[in-house]
Amino acid sequence: MDYRKLGSTDIEVSVICLGTMTWGEQNTEAEAHAQLDYALAHGVNFIDTAELYAIPPRAETYGLTERYIGSWLKKAGQRDRVVLATKIAGPGEDWVEHIRGGRSRFDRANIEAAIEASLRRLQTDYIDLYQLHWPDRNTNFFGQLGYTHDPDENPAPMDETLEVLDDLVNAGKIRYVGISNETPWGAMRYLQLSAARGLPRVVSIQNPYNLLNRSFEVGLAELAIREQLGLLAYSPLGFGVLSGKYLGGERPAGARLTLFPDYTRYSSANADAATQAYVDLAHDNGLDPAQMALAYVNSRPFLTSTIIGATTMAQLDTDIASANVTLSAQVLKEIENIHERWPNPSP
Repeated sequence: MDYRKLGSTDIEVSVICLGTMTWGEQNTEAEAHAQLDYALAHGVNFIDTAELYAIPPRAETYGLTERYIGSWLKKAGQRDRVVLATKIAGPGEDWVEHIRGGRSRFDRANIEAAIEASLRRLQTDYIDLYQLHWPDRNTNFFGQLGYTHDPDENPAPMDETLEVLDDLVNAGKIRYVGISNETPWGAMRYLQLSAARGLPRVVSIQNPYNLLNRSFEVGLAELAIREQLGLLAYSPLGFGVLSGKYLGGERPAGARLTLFPDYTRYSSANADAATQAYVDLAHDNGLDPAQMALAYVNSRPFLTSTIIGATTMAQLDTDIASANVTLSAQVLKEIENIHERWPNPSP
């Protein structure tokens, strides 16, 4: 397992991060514990969750993922061996109607309430990386490309957000701060405010990145490298699409897109064509398609950690083992050829 610095901190995290958003929806507490045990035994020391999880978000499953991690931490006694990351939900009626009265914002009241609740569910005294799940302002994320300005919006001031997080760092409840689903402007604004006012510096950015969506490279890759704001890549397999299991219209029993057919971000005609080409490339070179897709993400110079998500132990084994896969120069060249033919079909 490869380990990399988390931003400019002294924390080293595994290049594979254990994602958890299916726990409480597609995975039971026992299955979550089994995944945690297996990942830890195979060198994974980084766990990512969020107050919002399980996904899709429902009032009945809100906070279950953190609870499952908390019960494991209590049982296993391994808190000092893992780097634990969670997130506070941003605003949005469709996503957070069951969170703090549907008014989750990055202001003092919401952040303080969210952190206390997460600490209780996780059964820990501190969180290593506390992340802002998506921006508290009108901007383009979650697959939205165009930006439409809203002159009447009233987001929580970014400096207030950092001030509250600074208080939590000083209180020992969080160690470091990260952002997620952010834009280049948002990332730089946080960096500017922290430098000008001596407030916590964001150390990571958790955005989508995979062979079907390399939009991170356009405006954020340079920033990630120059500012030591390493990418925590989520959806590295595009909802599992890049494994090839959905090709030809297949919908395996129990698979994510079978259970939740409205998740169509990685299912367009161009995405299907690109996926077929990537899967064929993997097979032609004796590679597992999922491992090839993950190995590509793992190899990017702006990447800190790749967040995998598995619902079965077989998937977990395959995904973790991608850390040991090195792609040849020829395979990398062919990946670029496919990307040029179908650039970012699922941004």
